[in-house]
Amino acid sequence: MQVFLIIISILLIAVVLLQSNKAESASQIITGGNSDLFSNRKERGLELFVSRLTLLLGITFFVVSLIMEFM
Repeated sequence: MQVFLIIISILLIAVVLLQSNKAESASQIITGGNSDLFSNRKERGLELFVSRLTLLLGITFFVVSLIMEFM
């Protein structure tokens, strides 16, 4: 079970690093940037797949961690 958790965590890190950069500069990451930056933007194609895969891996990591805690 621990090996499975390590594999999920490595995959989660890799998928998060594959996500597109939505902030144009480092200062916008800290300050929050422009409020209407994402108003007309939808995820499509590979970006949508990576986003959903990140969500799936995150939920799987959380569930496996809880299962390991109570075993």
